[in-house]
Amino acid sequence: MSDTKTAPEVRAAVAATAPRAPRRLWRSRDATIVYALVLIVVLAAIFIPYFASVTTVSFLLIDAIPILLMAMPMALIIITGEIDLSVASTAGLSAAVLGVLWQQSDAKGNVAVIFLVCLLVGAACGAFNGFLIAVVGLPSLAVTIGTLALFRGLALVVIGDNAVADFPVSLTTFATSSIPGIGVPTVMVFVLVVVGIFAVLLHFTPFGRSLFAIGYSPEASSFVGIRAGRSKFWLYVASGVISSAAGLFWVLRYSSAQSDSVQGLELSVVAAVLLGGVSIFGGSGSIVGVVAGVLIIRTVNYSLQLGGLPDTVLTIVTGGLLVLSVVAPSVSARITAARERRARARSLAALAT
Repeated sequence: MSDTKTAPEVRAAVAATAPRAPRRLWRSRDATIVYALVLIVVLAAIFIPYFASVTTVSFLLIDAIPILLMAMPMALIIITGEIDLSVASTAGLSAAVLGVLWQQSDAKGNVAVIFLVCLLVGAACGAFNGFLIAVVGLPSLAVTIGTLALFRGLALVVIGDNAVADFPVSLTTFATSSIPGIGVPTVMVFVLVVVGIFAVLLHFTPFGRSLFAIGYSPEASSFVGIRAGRSKFWLYVASGVISSAAGLFWVLRYSSAQSDSVQGLELSVVAAVLLGGVSIFGGSGSIVGVVAGVLIIRTVNYSLQLGGLPDTVLTIVTGGLLVLSVVAPSVSARITAARERRARARSLAALAT
């Protein structure tokens, strides 16, 4: 990211994020990601036994819910040029708090209060990250690597080696239930509401457009009245709250709260966001692409699981997709630049003759 971008350039970058004409959408990067998702689904349905079934749809989407939730604020954070690697640890800490509170005999009377406390824990984790990054000015990569370990350690302190599993059957059944006939998880309705909120926030509000300007050039964005620090702080708070919600869903889905809940899922979240077209350097990305990226990650992994491949292979594939999502845009940009140079050279040669 260049530090020499001017305020007019930032205004131009923000204008470029406006909704595009319908005739251009089918050629956009988002459309390419959606095409890739459709192709992967079709190939899996043809070559993977039992993939094309309602049961597969249900399990695949249930697996995608925690990643999809955490990917929403993560996308906005990366668009601003930052990152949050502590999302899974925040979810794990909230899961541990849920387990401990549920163990208390006087806490079981009000489930809503317990859930609210867990969400406040997530908000506190996000505020801690946001303070160190947006106020103190520390690099987000270093901060969130540190809090990744810190929050996971706190989860171990809170719940120890215990596993709490005596949650109400009504809650755990609801978390794993599906809409009859189509296999879509019931919880997915609420997840789609969250996705819709983030989509509107990013693409149709001044706040969302300011995030692109921040990622494009934080220094220049300040000259057009954008308060980058405040925006980043609240994005991290949102990330903490949404990660906490993902942790609550995780506990209810598996009917178990442990210190290692949601462990390692941050890799899949980052891979899905980058694969969905969000630039690791900030300044570009979309919610549609991120949703498609999440579904690609889960479809590939679930197909490999149905194929009987071990978990180590799934981890390798996820890592490979993460590398691909970072390398591919750079390669594409270089190819485009090379074509433009050749076109200019041909034009100059034609003028010279």
